[in-house]
Amino acid sequence: MMNSKMLRGVATISYFAADVKAAKQWYSELLGIEPYFQRPDAENPAYIEFRIGDYQHELGIIDSKYVPHLNTAVSPAGIITYWHVDDVNASLERLVSMGAKQLDAPQDRGSGFITATVIDPFGNVLGIMYNPHYVEILGEGK
Repeated sequence: MMNSKMLRGVATISYFAADVKAAKQWYSELLGIEPYFQRPDAENPAYIEFRIGDYQHELGIIDSKYVPHLNTAVSPAGIITYWHVDDVNASLERLVSMGAKQLDAPQDRGSGFITATVIDPFGNVLGIMYNPHYVEILGEGK
């Protein structure tokens, strides 16, 4: 284990939806692709998965009946996954036009970083970000 690297990359981002078929339709329209993986099948999906972005990260959508039970005595820390976008304002406008609700307006975080968040129609927080480090790593420096 000494030579292995920890946290080598995002394997799967999981969102939950009570209506996976509706989530499939919404995310397929947003992303412009169909999921590449569905279980148990396309007519009765309990789990779907998309490969998206420059690194083909996995975005999984799981039936909300499988949400892990949380210990309500301890408040869990929250996480927001920010997906890189080339234009935060245009991306936010598109998400809202598709039924997402704005959570945080675009915020300039300094040094070229801009973030915003929405809540998708299924209750998941979706973060979007312009990240100059991301484009630098891809060799697309702007």
